[in-house]
Amino acid sequence: MSTTTMQTIQDPRTLITPAAFAGVAATVVDNNPGMALTDAERIVEEALKFVGAAAQFPGGMRPSRTVDEGWHALILHTVVYEELCGRLGRFVHHVPERPDLTRHDPTALERTQARITQAGYTVDRTLWLGPSNGSVPVAAACEHTSCGDANCEVSCSDSHPN
Repeated sequence: MSTTTMQTIQDPRTLITPAAFAGVAATVVDNNPGMALTDAERIVEEALKFVGAAAQFPGGMRPSRTVDEGWHALILHTVVYEELCGRLGRFVHHVPERPDLTRHDPTALERTQARITQAGYTVDRTLWLGPSNGSVPVAAACEHTSCGDANCEVSCSDSHPN
C-alpha cells in the first residue's frame, strides 16, 4: 500500500486580520486610482505569500513590480507589518531600487515563485510578470537587484525586534 503525501495549501489572508487585510487592500486601491478592489486584494494576497516565503527562505527572492505594490502597502501599515513579521519569526526588509531593465533577471522571479510554492502557497502567476509587462498597471516604481549580499534583494533579520 502506498501513501501519497499532500502539501497543505496555505491561505495568505490568515497571516493578518480581516480588518488589516481590508485596510492594506484599500491602500493599494488608493495608490492606484481606477483599480478594482478585487485586483487589489489579489495583489495583497501575493504580497503576503511573498513575505511569508521570504521569512521562511531568506535571501535571493524578489517580488514582481505588481507584487511589490502590495508589499509597499503592507509596509505602510507599520503595526500590521511589524506584527506579521513577528509572527513569521523574521523581519523582512524592503530594499528598493529604481527600475533598470538591463539588470532584470527573469529567473529571479521564477526562483521566488518556486519558494512561495515551497512555503505552501499557490502562486497567482498573472501577477508575477517582468518589469516591462504592464498588463496589471501599478504605481510601484522600484525593483530589487541581485547583488548577492544581505543589503540587496530581500534581507531578513533572524529575530524580530520587540
